[in-house]
Amino acid sequence: MKTILITGANGFTGRYVADVFAAQNYHVVRHGFHNNPESDFTCDLTDKAAVCKMLDDVRPDGVIHLAALSFVGHDDPSAFYRVNVIGTLNVLEALAQAKITPDKVIVASSANVYGNPEVEVIDESTPPNPVNHYAASKLAMEFMVKTWFPRMPVILTRPFNYTGMGQNERFLVPKIVNHFRERKSRIELGNLDVARDFSDVQDIAKAYFLLYESACHSEIVNLCSGRVYTLKEIIDYMNTLADYQIEVSVNPAFVRDNEIKILRGSNDKLKALTGYRPEKELTDTLSRMYNA
Repeated sequence: MKTILITGANGFTGRYVADVFAAQNYHVVRHGFHNNPESDFTCDLTDKAAVCKMLDDVRPDGVIHLAALSFVGHDDPSAFYRVNVIGTLNVLEALAQAKITPDKVIVASSANVYGNPEVEVIDESTPPNPVNHYAASKLAMEFMVKTWFPRMPVILTRPFNYTGMGQNERFLVPKIVNHFRERKSRIELGNLDVARDFSDVQDIAKAYFLLYESACHSEIVNLCSGRVYTLKEIIDYMNTLADYQIEVSVNPAFVRDNEIKILRGSNDKLKALTGYRPEKELTDTLSRMYNA
């Protein structure tokens, strides 16, 4: 039985990825934070000594590195760089220091690195142009990770937006769904015209597994559905699903000056490398979240 270490395994994405690997008969070792009882190991990834001890104890066959500071509105900009860049570097250096030769290391970046590109569909050749600290930290991490391509079989993923049951309500789609579940009469949102490429988290988890099992490495790969939805379309669908009309109020405080207007990805490379096909429609995902 192969051992896979998943950092951030008790986060929204990590739980689904862990389930996929466990279902395929991998021994899943879960890294988490804050002494989470579901974690096999808890350590601060910015503490290199702690990371080295974890890797030396686990000696995994592979790593899915999902742990990151991911909430764009986080109020400490420097934390993005400490966690997303230095934390990732510590994982790679700990593997090397423990003389572990992994089958594969997959590191999660973000489609936010693309910023506001002037193209209709974003593929991996689109030049990055980050517009916030979260995205800038992820791009800095990518440049650092790419220096490891000659030394280790690494893949960088750029996930676009995705959602599903269990996502924190501070993120947009679960916030909307929970307002309808609680039959609230009014919701405050930002720009309703922004459009995002949404996937179901179960499809994204499957993509991680397919990439891990594939022969590819030293690649940057988009994880996306290839379809975009505006917030207005999501609200309209939820109005129909919940059978009432919610009042939408645009709060200027929720409208960012550097808001990314349209973010639609191409998953052609992912399909070519793995045979991936998304299975879940966003409307089905919204229905499951609403009826959970």
